Amino acid sequence: MTKLGLPDDIQACLFDLDGVITKTAVVHAAAWKEAFDEFLRRRDGEGFRPFDPVGEYDEYVDGKPRADGVRSFLTSRGIELPEGRSDDPPDRPTVHGLGNRKNDLLLEKIRTGGVEAYEGTLRYIEAVRAHGRRTAVVSSSANCRDVLRAVGAESLFEVRIDGVVAAERHLQGKPRPDTFLAAASDLGVEPAQAAVFEDALAGMDAGRSGHFGYVVGVDRVGQADALRAHGADRVVKDLSELGGEA
Repeated sequence: MTKLGLPDDIQACLFDLDGVITKTAVVHAAAWKEAFDEFLRRRDGEGFRPFDPVGEYDEYVDGKPRADGVRSFLTSRGIELPEGRSDDPPDRPTVHGLGNRKNDLLLEKIRTGGVEAYEGTLRYIEAVRAHGRRTAVVSSSANCRDVLRAVGAESLFEVRIDGVVAAERHLQGKPRPDTFLAAASDLGVEPAQAAVFEDALAGMDAGRSGHFGYVVGVDRVGQADALRAHGADRVVKDLSELGGEA
């Protein structure tokens, strides 16, 4: 293992955004809860069963593209909605309408509460770059670039594969490995030469099914066992535990 806490043959590091680089996973969970609870209340009345921002978020939504998260959660509740269009208004009862409502809520929460980065992650990425490793950010979020700019981290990454790029290239989102594979390809390395850093179970699945050289699970919410079960080679609470000095 290197001073970065990685196997010797790892040449590139692929980082998820929410929950790994920035403290936005809890903001996403809160926005999903508000959007789903609004929808369920209208559908089922005041006796509706609320969305669980921990268990159901981790199982059905976390790390997935927005529309996939909507579909996955609704399927778990036995609810069917028409797909609609990507530009559906947020009050339209469609998969995309509900997803757009969540995004509006997310952006409002970010505007009012701001965005913070995990300092341990930023220091680790700087160390990765100082040791000659390539870097990419891989996120399902269409707001990835704006969030990175907000925390002054855009320049830390040579490649960005996010929700916007995935749509342009017709890449399937996590738990499929397509976005991570695209990042490795853009960096000019084989999957076996790249490490994946993720906090979502869907991201663990993507890292394992893509046959990446090393998969690091970042446990921000006490799900270390689940991260290991989904394929993490190592689980840490913060990337500073891996070592590395810029």
